[in-house]
Amino acid sequence: MNLNEIGQQAKAAAAQLMKCSTSQKNQALAAIADELELQLEAILEANQQDLSDAREQGLSDAMLDRLMLNKSRLMGMAQDVRHVIALADPVGREFDSRILDNGMRLCRRSVPLGVVGVIYEARPNVTIDIASLCIKTGNAAILRGGKETLRSNLALIQVIQQALEKVQFPLASVQYISDPDRARVAELLRMDTYVDMIIPRGGEGLHRMCRENSSIPVIIGGFGISHIYVEASAQQDKALRVIENAKVQRPSACNALDTLLVDESIAAEFLPKVAARMQDDRVRLVVDGKAATYLTLSDSIRLAQDGDYDTEWLSLTLGIKVVSNIDEALAHMYAHRASHSDAILTEQLSQAERFMNEVDSAAVYVNASTRFTDGGQFGLGAEVAVSTQKLHARGPMGLDALTSYKWIGVADYLIRS
Repeated sequence: MNLNEIGQQAKAAAAQLMKCSTSQKNQALAAIADELELQLEAILEANQQDLSDAREQGLSDAMLDRLMLNKSRLMGMAQDVRHVIALADPVGREFDSRILDNGMRLCRRSVPLGVVGVIYEARPNVTIDIASLCIKTGNAAILRGGKETLRSNLALIQVIQQALEKVQFPLASVQYISDPDRARVAELLRMDTYVDMIIPRGGEGLHRMCRENSSIPVIIGGFGISHIYVEASAQQDKALRVIENAKVQRPSACNALDTLLVDESIAAEFLPKVAARMQDDRVRLVVDGKAATYLTLSDSIRLAQDGDYDTEWLSLTLGIKVVSNIDEALAHMYAHRASHSDAILTEQLSQAERFMNEVDSAAVYVNASTRFTDGGQFGLGAEVAVSTQKLHARGPMGLDALTSYKWIGVADYLIRS
């Protein structure tokens, strides 16, 4: 596989995509959504083969859940593509328009990034998410999924290619690196002649490797310890529902709850309720010494060890810590990598305001589950990643995050004096 050739083709496709109208891009997306439904059985068969291999290799339940496709998920993917069609095209939008003292009309106009390289693990739905967002924004995409999803991703790439061919859309708009050799990742990270941005989606190790080895700007995201702080005034029955949703609704997701912080003034009353609810959901609890005084240690409840509060569980495990007040809650979050999705449950406006102002995360919630940090839930359509850095984009990255801008100056043969 010649990555240099792939890069050249992607660069050429990006130049073609800049000329495509919104109607042409939407036509390509509609074709992909239709093809997903037409080839549903072939995709599921490929995915079952990947799942079978993954089970033999002993992959965790969380990884298996990320890898799995079924009819409902595939139909949802097709619907997500159609949702992207309905969204406004950000390319060509003008903003910050003004007339300068010299008579020049100056504005900024949004433009595609160019070529986006995405390296991801386990989730085959990412293939469709990225393809649809990149096509809508006029970006070419070079994709490299994990070896555990190779058959699924190749089936999805075939769907994309056949759909693009049907509507005579540039085929090199979406390309896939099928060679599982990790050397190909290192090679992609040095292709700054052709690739304008790298977006890794996976564990902390993948992000670190991309950050340390790439000669291309890298968007860091998708990793962070998610917290909920239950403040003393919280309505406890409602708080239990939010905690259960944040932990159990899809525990393998990056916005699932990792650590629950409980105000000590309500710990004696509230923690047994949490334990009972989590026991019903088969959630294992990892608790600090204070929390242990209100609970009975067992096979499903153990004392926290070094590193537990820095662990993104991605499974039915929940860390619990008792804190004396919001100051201790915030200090714990600062110390344990709160950067993704964090929430406070409270009836006190002053406590909510402090939390919103002082938590330095990509998404901060008051009286809501952390599970809402998602492009679809935010009304962005699909998402290409959840960025936890601060430059260019932050939080779920939808269409706008895949554009840059250029300055446009219009005058009447103006010269600078």
